[in-house]
Amino acid sequence: MKVGIFGQFYHRDSARYVQELLDILDKQNIEVIIERNFLELIHKNENINKKYSHFSTFEELDKSYNLFFSIGGDGTMLRTVTYIRDLDIPIVGINTGRLGFLATIKKEAIEKSVLQILKSNYSLSERSLLSVKVEGNAEIFGDMDFALNEIAVNRKNTTSMISVETHINGEPLTHYWADGLIVATPTGSTGYSLSCGGPVIAPLTSSFVLTPIAPHNLNARPLVIPDNSIITLTVSGREEQHLISLDSRITTLDNDTTITIQKSPFTVKLITLEDESFLKTLRKKLLWGEDKRN
Repeated sequence: MKVGIFGQFYHRDSARYVQELLDILDKQNIEVIIERNFLELIHKNENINKKYSHFSTFEELDKSYNLFFSIGGDGTMLRTVTYIRDLDIPIVGINTGRLGFLATIKKEAIEKSVLQILKSNYSLSERSLLSVKVEGNAEIFGDMDFALNEIAVNRKNTTSMISVETHINGEPLTHYWADGLIVATPTGSTGYSLSCGGPVIAPLTSSFVLTPIAPHNLNARPLVIPDNSIITLTVSGREEQHLISLDSRITTLDNDTTITIQKSPFTVKLITLEDESFLKTLRKKLLWGEDKRN
């Protein structure tokens, strides 16, 4: 079996969990390939008392990998997707960050969970992504023109609102007067969109959600639409430019540029353990059902 690993050190005690994962895979005689910069960080970390120079490194992936481990938080998972792209490699998330909605494995249960996964005792959750095209600048994002969580437009260098003219399948929807607008996948519904008042959407639902950021239109509400919709945005405002972000990647666009967002032609597969579920995650992460009246 061949597995890839990418990670980030979020907390002081992250090193012990990274070392635990590497030692488990080493004992199981798994072929381990680690992202080059991450292996350098591992060897520099004073809390890791071993060297893993016998592991190979990668800068780009191919289809030969059976599994891919992402160790960190949700931000690490989003970075991981930029390596996986359309290669169809199942992703295992190990949460050493904070909330960790996307991670499969709790840091306290690494050994038990990893051994379970190596025995193929898991299911796959197929997640849709968003892709974006920018009028007149098709290469602005290169081959990284996709997002697992959300694509968002935001104001830049101003306290003034922006206007986001929005069309769905060519039909006018509205002008959002707001700090910005989020277009989120079901996976991303528990991220930026949720913090702006958007709904929680089950991961396998065939939909996207449009969530305005601090809208001045007091009747503007998040809107759930089918995921085969084509969304067109045009931003205007007092400044000449605005920001557009794809998950954690951000760049600047000129105002009045037409942005087209639609479902990506590929999906990513997240590994889910047999004793886990989305509803269980909601109860655990958002403390649903913890009301004393229950």
